[in-house]
Amino acid sequence: MLEIKNLKVRKGEIEIIKNLNFNMNESETHVIFGPNGSGKSTLAKVIMGIPGYKISGRIRFKGKEITRMSPEQRAKLGIALAFQFPPEIKNVKLSELLEKIKRKEIKIKDSFAEKLLRRDVNVGFSGGEKKISELLQVFSLNPKLAILDEIDSGLDMHRLSKIGKILKNFRKTNNTSFLIITHSGEILKFLNPDKAHVMLDGKIVCSSTNWKRVWKTIRRYGYEKCKICKGKLFANKS
Repeated sequence: MLEIKNLKVRKGEIEIIKNLNFNMNESETHVIFGPNGSGKSTLAKVIMGIPGYKISGRIRFKGKEITRMSPEQRAKLGIALAFQFPPEIKNVKLSELLEKIKRKEIKIKDSFAEKLLRRDVNVGFSGGEKKISELLQVFSLNPKLAILDEIDSGLDMHRLSKIGKILKNFRKTNNTSFLIITHSGEILKFLNPDKAHVMLDGKIVCSSTNWKRVWKTIRRYGYEKCKICKGKLFANKS
């Protein structure tokens, strides 16, 4: 469904992504691990078409070349992005925004989420409230591909559990592919990704279907081990 070939991304004089290749199929969940500054959030923004980057290479979505498409065009094709640092939108209630963008009616039974609907989008929201706001927006779009950028960052266990259950329930009832970008991996306690990738210095250096082993290795040894290993540990073990 998503095919990225020989992707290079620059911002000004800085090369952020270096000859990156990546593929995922429909209905799959992939996770990209990586330390801060590895290029994960840039990759998410480039897939979504956020401007401000100089790009070479190719991005295809569901067989269509989207490399030069606008974010609006990509959204209409079925791509949605939950930002790591979403903007505040004053004088627009979250309920009003969801009504404008919705392709699918989202039934909100959670009292905490219901309170957010009456407030201006992300204005004065805590970290956990912003994450739930982003998920409500993404789910209202009913995307084919949902990119979740650091959806588990800065959350206490209560909020993490709530968001994990929201994601798990949505995936059960929808044919949506998820690309989860994280450096902690805590959200994966509630999900079961089809494949894990490790991104270092603008490149994917490791890919494996054994995401638990990748995660445990990172938790035990840190990303310094990944810099040495570069996928050798998982080469014969998927």
